[in-house]
Amino acid sequence: MDFLRYADASAGLVNTEIGDVDDLVGHLVGRDWLHEQVTDRDCMLLRKFQRELRPVFEASEADDVRAVVDLLNELMVRHPITPRIADHDGHDLHLHVASKSTSVAELLVGESLLGLATLICDLGPTRLGVCSADRCTDVYVDTSPNQSRRYCSDRCSSRANVAAYRARQKQQLTDESATENTA
Repeated sequence: MDFLRYADASAGLVNTEIGDVDDLVGHLVGRDWLHEQVTDRDCMLLRKFQRELRPVFEASEADDVRAVVDLLNELMVRHPITPRIADHDGHDLHLHVASKSTSVAELLVGESLLGLATLICDLGPTRLGVCSADRCTDVYVDTSPNQSRRYCSDRCSSRANVAAYRARQKQQLTDESATENTA
């Protein structure tokens, strides 16, 4: 069980627009065995979970350690996780967060909560955030060694860097123009 992958996937889940079954299937890239199990009820439950989980990321962004822990603990009470040991080939023992009869929504909720709980215990409760780019509200998980991540994606980071560069260039031109006018 890759807890960091599950924690990162929780951010992806919060950021995903789940309007219908097709949207959720689109989110499950690489997990084809789940596609046929997706129901409208899964979509409804996951939209509700997205609203419940976002405040955890927002509290972490605000460095509110107590809120991160309390919110995550409340979610784990509301959505109990039942881990199971699996051995698909008889040798590779590993954990699954749910039984085979669990719905897609319950599986994704369990993975998200167990991944985030492990992450905050291992790396700290301030490793979650909300993108710093203008007009972006996506969330992210920061696993960088120096806790320096500020953007949800390379795209947002590049846009912010280009905007800052252009602002500096514009300011430099303004300063040069002002210097010439006073001379």
